Amino acid sequence: MISNQVLQNTIEGLKSISRIDFCVLDTEGKALASTFEDSRKYESAVVLFVESPADSQVIQGCQFFKIFDEQQLEYVLLATGNSEEIYMVGKMAAFQIQSLLVAYKERFDKDNFIKNLLLDNLLLVDIYNRAQKLHIDTEAKRVIFIIETLCEKDSVALDRVRNLLGGKSKDFVTAVDEKNIIVLKELSQKDGNRELEKMAAEMLDLIKAEHPEESIHIAYGTVVNDIKEVSRSYKEAKLALDVGKIFFKEKDVVAYSTLGIGRLIYQLPIPLCKMFIKEIFEGKSPDDFDEETLTTINKFFENSLNVSETSRQLYIHRNTLVYRLDKLQKSTGLDLRVFEDAITFKIALMVVEYMKYMETTDY
Repeated sequence: MISNQVLQNTIEGLKSISRIDFCVLDTEGKALASTFEDSRKYESAVVLFVESPADSQVIQGCQFFKIFDEQQLEYVLLATGNSEEIYMVGKMAAFQIQSLLVAYKERFDKDNFIKNLLLDNLLLVDIYNRAQKLHIDTEAKRVIFIIETLCEKDSVALDRVRNLLGGKSKDFVTAVDEKNIIVLKELSQKDGNRELEKMAAEMLDLIKAEHPEESIHIAYGTVVNDIKEVSRSYKEAKLALDVGKIFFKEKDVVAYSTLGIGRLIYQLPIPLCKMFIKEIFEGKSPDDFDEETLTTINKFFENSLNVSETSRQLYIHRNTLVYRLDKLQKSTGLDLRVFEDAITFKIALMVVEYMKYMETTDY
């Protein structure tokens, strides 16, 4: 269905060219868009015209036209003015709105297909049959981007993002819930990880320029080469969005391929996580350490267990750092200078972060 705003813009444009007033009404005589006031006085005339077999008719000094959507009467167009060519201009206007109906219906069909494709609601044979009917390439290289904002989405907001991001006619912008906008982007054969990062950054900049007050996060899945695999890229992007909130809070853009061990931890059941922390630290949580110790641990990990570089960045003597690591070893039994112990401690920190996040959500 065409929005009333689009209908209004269309007939205003037609009026500016032809100097003829137009009104688009539904089959009950209610005005949806009009370039003049007092369109309500034609309501009864429209109802009579709808019931008549004529496709066009002059009533009350105005030219009426019927606009169909596959044999189903959708709109009545009213044209009024002093022009002698009012019938021809009105006919052209009706054709323009008819063309809009076809275009919007095709977009609706494609949007509906993409949503069902993302949600795995289609049989394999249906995917290829419907893609062929909608002229969608089944073997194109594609990837899913999910854009999360705090504002709820409506059709107008979605259209704005569609206009911002829909630079290519073969890209699709849709939504399956109130918070997330999904971009199914077609890629060229040369596009790789660097190009995907650039695309995500450009999307972020475009939306932030339009809505600077909004908090925007973007996640994307891996590249797929067949339309039946699009749902996999969507699930990966969703996972990246969730995992990113836990382990990559400082990032506005997260790729599924960069999640690392966080992807595995996110799929662990909470009871198993609690058991792991209890066995490793005997009931004491790693985040119970004081701020100085936690800063030392994190900086040590950032510098790949390099004692000299860590002490330099913390502005402390090397021996002071060694003392802190020895003290940590006595309290936990783990020596962060030993690779295996360092891995265990790092995983424990991530598990605790994951458990904290899950406690604050409605899981």
